[in-house]
Amino acid sequence: MDTVFIEDLRIETVIGIYDWERQIRQVVALDLEMAFDNRKPAASDKIVDTLDYKAVSKRLIAFVEAAHYELVETLAEECARIVRDEFGVAWLRLRVAKPGAVRGSKAVGVVIERGSKPA
Repeated sequence: MDTVFIEDLRIETVIGIYDWERQIRQVVALDLEMAFDNRKPAASDKIVDTLDYKAVSKRLIAFVEAAHYELVETLAEECARIVRDEFGVAWLRLRVAKPGAVRGSKAVGVVIERGSKPA
């Protein structure tokens, strides 16, 4: 199975458990790998046959910008649900990072996989 990816999609949102975090917007960074058979779009050279990474990105940007979650785990689950349900993705790996959240680290976050990767 082929993979369509989006790397380091940075979006501002309200995220965090502390009162001060609920008052500000912070950046989260998303990395997605999505299973997709690219043979049909490769043969047709038509965007309608692809998993449109721009459309996925725009949808996630709109969702995350409007979100107000405490946990990156919850944000990750909801993003994965959107991609799978709205774009028909059978399998994805999603990394949601919160840069600078822990002093001394580049970022912290979660990596989740949902669905079954087709053969």
